[in-house]
Amino acid sequence: MAECIFCMIANKEIPSKIVYEDDQIICFHDLEPQAPVHVLIIPKKHISSLDDITGEDQELLGHIMLKVKDIAKELGLENGYRLVNNCGEDGFQTVKHLHFHLLGKRKMTWPPG
Repeated sequence: MAECIFCMIANKEIPSKIVYEDDQIICFHDLEPQAPVHVLIIPKKHISSLDDITGEDQELLGHIMLKVKDIAKELGLENGYRLVNNCGEDGFQTVKHLHFHLLGKRKMTWPPG
């Protein structure tokens, strides 16, 4: 999508501090971190939200989930981390491109917030 900021990052039209990239996903530092480590993991394919995934996206989502542990290890999150997906307006999804927040290097609170 031409107007999607995450698509522009994935296409290298906007610079970002990339942590990991392969042919399906890209992971980069969040501009407004909520923890000492806060990166976003996004598919390069534009999917607006979890509500918009289809059976065709099953392999891509599995790939993302398998890469989370590798990215977390690379970022030194051996004591644990939080993986978050915000979906829709009430879920506080601010960018309409599927993404996961990987947060760590501090004790997370419950409930999240």
